[in-house]
Amino acid sequence: HSKYGDCRMEILAANAAACGLSPEAAEGGEIALLRDGDIIEINIPARTLNVKLSDEELEERRKQWKAPEPKVTEGYLSRYAKTVRSASFGAVVE
Repeated sequence: HSKYGDCRMEILAANAAACGLSPEAAEGGEIALLRDGDIIEINIPARTLNVKLSDEELEERRKQWKAPEPKVTEGYLSRYAKTVRSASFGAVVE
């Protein structure tokens, strides 16, 4: 068993943990296309994370995907959310 979170670290006793992930769901990456019940394969030695969906299913979900509205629309947190780079690029503000 494993837990997977977008831009979060979730650990349960005796389970694998995936952490340090970029928030690609907000940008429409494949993580955004996942639904409850989808099977995700985590291969720790190979350092891979794959969803068990066909290319056709991913493409259909991509067509239906809409970007979520921001939860914060003003103030410093809003400015940060609009200007910060992904964690894979150092989470720096541009």
